[in-house]
Amino acid sequence: MAHIPVNHPLRPVYRTFAGLIGAYILVFGVIGLIQTLGDPLFDRGDVWTLGLRTNLAFAILSILYGIVLLGGNLAGGNLGHLINLGGGVLFMLAGMLMMTVMQTDANILNFSMSTVIVSLIFGILVFTAGLYDKPGTAEDAEAEDKYRRASVHA
Repeated sequence: MAHIPVNHPLRPVYRTFAGLIGAYILVFGVIGLIQTLGDPLFDRGDVWTLGLRTNLAFAILSILYGIVLLGGNLAGGNLGHLINLGGGVLFMLAGMLMMTVMQTDANILNFSMSTVIVSLIFGILVFTAGLYDKPGTAEDAEAEDKYRRASVHA
């Protein structure tokens, strides 16, 4: 069974990428909020922000998610690690769910196919960051390294 690496040497790089994704989502949400202010919450209009279709509800959710993701990656530690793991999965699930209902009235977040693709890509990248940004003590890292080396030779 594979283990999540502890204190991976590229941990800051992964966390930076996840933080940049959080910043993009936050900016997308703020611009989307400005563009959709006054529209119904779940409007199915033709509002595009930074190449993605949105509505007021999706803009608000994006602001909240962007703040959590960016904040978690700025704070770091185990909290940031868990936010990246959970947030990546959440974003991928949301993308798949919205793809299944895209051509129906259940498309309450006004997703388009480009929004689905970006959601899936961002979810994969954030989840990957979560796999490699786990912090730990030197002893934790040494124990993980021993486990991996023993698994290879077994």
